[in-house]
Amino acid sequence: MIQIPSTTVLDTADDMHAFGVELGRTLSAGDLLVLTGPLGAGKTTLTRGIGEGLGVRGPVTSPTFVLARTHPSLSGGAPLVHVDAYRLGDAMELDDLDIDFAGSVVVVEWGRGMLHGVAESWLEVEIDRPTGAVEAVHGDGTDAGDEADEPRTVRISRGAASA
Repeated sequence: MIQIPSTTVLDTADDMHAFGVELGRTLSAGDLLVLTGPLGAGKTTLTRGIGEGLGVRGPVTSPTFVLARTHPSLSGGAPLVHVDAYRLGDAMELDDLDIDFAGSVVVVEWGRGMLHGVAESWLEVEIDRPTGAVEAVHGDGTDAGDEADEPRTVRISRGAASA
């Protein structure tokens, strides 16, 4: 079981995925995670692992253009709602997505600062990618992002709305 708070260094994208699987197996309906980190840090790779750990229908891909994607459980458990809040302006826009926070496991990428007034508590997952790391690129010159194998530091802590 993953301890909270925790700090873990993951060397490869496969390690990030496996960490997500382990984390996903500990989550249940009503759990909310906010993933923060730069482009290519591994937020979607972590979420893919969480989806596998939860046993949801996939594939789990970035919901950048649809804002939120729901992945139903294949085993009668909680669905995974994967949100990309990058283009959202504030908590009200997140709330407008009408997400079933109580009945789902919700993962919000780029959601830091958007949960006050939407949820009482959540897990903050900060992913640090090394400063000055060599950018990995595909053969066509596009950024391989979270597929690049370089160490990332993952910090998990509890977040809560102010009293």
